[in-house]
Parts: sequence; structure tokens; C-alpha cells
Amino acid sequence: MSPRENEDGAAEAEQQTAHTDAAAPTEGEDTPQATEPRPDSAPGRPEAAPESRRARMVRLAACAVALAVAMTAGAVVMGSRDDGGVRAVASVPGTAPELLAGGNLNESISALQGHLKAQPKDFSGWATLGVAYVEQARTNGDPSRYPQAQRALDRSLKLKPDNDPALAGRAALAAARHDFPGALRYAEDALEENPYNERALSSRIDALVELGRYDEALKASDEADARRPGIPVFTRYAYVRELRGDVPTARRVLEQALSSATAPGDVAYVATSLGQLAWREGEYATALTHYARALRADRTYLPALEGRARAQAANGDQAAAIRGMEEVVAGFPLPGPLVALGELYEARDAEGDKAKARDQYALVDAWTALARANGVNADLDTALAAADHGDRKSALRAARAEWDRRETVHTADALAWALHVNGRDEEALRYARRATATGYRDATFLYHRGMIEHANGNEKEARDNLSAALELNPGFSPVGAKAARTALKELGGAK
Repeated sequence: MSPRENEDGAAEAEQQTAHTDAAAPTEGEDTPQATEPRPDSAPGRPEAAPESRRARMVRLAACAVALAVAMTAGAVVMGSRDDGGVRAVASVPGTAPELLAGGNLNESISALQGHLKAQPKDFSGWATLGVAYVEQARTNGDPSRYPQAQRALDRSLKLKPDNDPALAGRAALAAARHDFPGALRYAEDALEENPYNERALSSRIDALVELGRYDEALKASDEADARRPGIPVFTRYAYVRELRGDVPTARRVLEQALSSATAPGDVAYVATSLGQLAWREGEYATALTHYARALRADRTYLPALEGRARAQAANGDQAAAIRGMEEVVAGFPLPGPLVALGELYEARDAEGDKAKARDQYALVDAWTALARANGVNADLDTALAAADHGDRKSALRAARAEWDRRETVHTADALAWALHVNGRDEEALRYARRATATGYRDATFLYHRGMIEHANGNEKEARDNLSAALELNPGFSPVGAKAARTALKELGGAK
């Protein structure tokens, strides 16, 4: 190694270290404050007087700034630890088991950075660091980590072109940024180098699913199961079956995966997947049981906390649901939880809560801007949130753009609903029917189709779909379920 090569590698490692998580801030650096309760929500404090529009806008701007600081300065800590670190949350089990074994992703990243300062030509270390940044971004809802991941993976491939760990890392990064054609391309490249690379096998399934190529995803999941059976493959195998309406197989595979899981991250992930499946089927008590098991494995596992809050809301425990979703949003400010919390506030039907709801919806825009600035395609998130709680025209633009990129049941549903809220119901109906064509059981899809059928004057189809939505999952949305019941009553009830 030449002195210059060593200097370049050490400088790169130093640059990566300079962007490390805020668990250990530099002198004078502010740490995130997003988890602290707002003064007007303190227990025992009298109800605040109604805000003026200007005051609310000032506060909302402050919220957006706080969100940006939390996401770019580092992870928001959920559940403090004595060592001051941030607990790792394995959003996709097996993403980087060599990193997560110690239970603290930040410590693992710091150790890797130190190693790479001393050994800057370790291509495998750079690939692992890149994957760790992808996981950190997904875990914390922090898209500012993606450029760091890109630099680390590029460094690995510069040192050793076509090494399969870095190519698989690029596939994971592309998928996280919603570049699914790129994810598929990199996964295939990695599998050409190593047909048994678990991360590449998993990313290939993910990409095919997100591109709406369900038959190919089914074949890919069979191939992955034959080559590298394990929890990362099992969970994807189950989801591909669920998308085709085969819920019994999906549940059976997830239960088998859970019985074989030993690492806390794997237990939390698979139990949460089972909870989400049960919730979509309207089995709230079962869902809560699965979420409880996930949280016993990792009490800070945010997807389980979010799922528990949704199940509590559907089960009638609104107060617990709001407390739980507020905790989630404090540490995981993504569009789904923000909209869910906003709708829970709306469902309390108090003017002050409606103002809180509007604040949550507005913060979706802050997240979207940050995501796009870091290379994430956020059109589906924008379409879903804006159609009900924002600019309807922008929702339609985003939904059309996403449909042009990938034709999935989810993008079909988003485009159908965006067309409906813009008064284009005849065009919307084609996409609403396509969203429900694979057999995937989702109450929101059925609700959307029912409302669109109703707008087109198809009363029988409207009743059938609205009834099916409420029968499948009567608590699918605090706002949507209420609208579905109202519309069904106008149609004369279920028949």
C-alpha cells in the first residue's frame, strides 16, 4: 500500500466517522429533543387557550425544524440505555447479523470506522459499513444516512470490483430509496458472483414484489428458500403468498419462522409480522399477543409499538393507542405513523385535536422533503397522505408518477384514490378493481373500491366492498372506517 492510498482510505474513514450518530455529540452540539413532551401536554396542566393561526404556524415550523434536526443529527433514542447508546432495531432480520449481534448498531458502526482507519483497504469492512448505514437509516427513519452508505459501498467496489457483499449492499440501498429497478439489477449482479448471498436473494424478492412482478417474485422466493432457507427468506416467502390471497400459508410460514427464531431482533421482527397479518385480518386480540411477544424480545422495537397502537385503536382503547402512537412518532417520524396519529386525534372529535391532527399531516411534508433531498423516491408516501390530508392535485401527480414506475396493488390503490378525491371516478374505478384483483386482503383497498363504486352509481358493488372492508377489519382506520359505515348506511346497509 502506498502512503497516498493509506491517507485516502483513512480520510474516507474519518469522513464517515464525522457523520456518526448523535449518541456521542461533539462539544457544543445540540442533541435531539424530539422525545421530550411538549409543555402544553404535561400532566395536570390546564387546557391551553386556542392558538391563533400565526402561532400555530410558528409552532408547526418549529416542529418541522426539530424533525429535520432529529433526522440529520442522528437517531432519536427510544428507551434509554445505561451506556447512552441507541438500541439496534432489525427492521429486516439478517440485514447485517454481524453488526446486530451486539445489540447496539451505533457501537458496531463506531468499531467499523475505527477498524477502517487502521485498515482502509478492507473492502469487506467498507461493504459492511455501507449496509450498516442502510439499516441505520431504515431503523431511525433517517434518510441522511443513505449518502453515507453510498460512499462506503462505492469505496468497497473501488477496492474490489464486483464483490458480492457490496453489490448486495447496493441492492439494499436502492430498495431503501425506492429505486426498485436498480435494486433488482444490483441483486442479480450480486447473485452472479455468489448465488447463495442471502441479502441479494432477499433484495431480489423485495424488488420484484415492489415492481408488481408477483409471479416472478413467487419463483424467486422458491429459489431463495431452496438456496438459503432462513428467517429473511421465510418472511418474504410468506408475504408473497399473502399478496396472492393465501393467508393460511403466510401465517403457517411465519409461525414456523418464529419457532426457529432465537436472536431478539429476529423474534421481534417475525412476531411483528404475525401481528400485522392478524391485524389486517381483524384479529385484534391475536395481534396484540404477537406484539407483546415482539416487545418482550425488544421493548424498543418501533414497528411493534406502532402495530400495538393500531390494534389498540381498532380494539377500542383509544387513549392507549394515542399514547403509543405519540411514542412511535417521537422516535420514528415517518408518514405512516404521522398520518395514523393524526387520524387518532381526528377521531376524538375535538377542535383542539383537529389542530393537532393537521400538525401531524403537515410534518409528512417535512419528512418528504428530507427524503427527496437524500435520494429517496417518496411519491407513494406523498400520494397516500395528500389524498386524504393534503393537496389533492399533488396527490394525483405523485400517484401517477409512481404508477408509471411500478404497477403494484399498492400503487393501483393509491392512484385510484387520488383520482377519486379529484372527482375522476370513472377513471379511478379501473385502478380500484386492479388493486383488489390478486386476492390480497386489505380493508383499505376494499373501502376505497367501495367508495369509488358508490361514486359511479354501482350500488350493489359498493355495498359488497364496503361490507367486506368492515367485516374483514372494522378498525382499519379511525377516519376511513367511520366514512365506510356512513356510506353503507346511505346505501341501505349490507345486503
